[in-house]
Amino acid sequence: MRKYHRWLSVLFGVFLLWIAVTGVMSQFADIVAESERPAAAAVPAGFACPATMICRPKPAPDGARAWVGYLHHLHSGEEFGPVGTAISIVSGIVMIFFSFSGLWMYIQMWRNRSARGVKPGWFWG
Repeated sequence: MRKYHRWLSVLFGVFLLWIAVTGVMSQFADIVAESERPAAAAVPAGFACPATMICRPKPAPDGARAWVGYLHHLHSGEEFGPVGTAISIVSGIVMIFFSFSGLWMYIQMWRNRSARGVKPGWFWG
């Protein structure tokens, strides 16, 4: 399991770092865009808003709001076409694998320490 964990981390480390950084930047840009959003305008006279919808004007894609869309496209790989999207999907699957394999390796180390008679702690050196 360690061999696969190690090799996949070498291959996908850059992509996972890309996804993490653009995801954080996208969230930060969304927070900035939300704070710059003007108060909701009144609904025009004669317009009946359906009960299933929230009626508020769509924000103009300028300033920080434009960055949110661009960063989302970078984060999801859409900016690089079908290949970017495929790499993003595979990177997500690899991230799930890292989570499970890392937990599995931790449990194995815990069991090995316990079998040797060493008191297993949560973290050890």
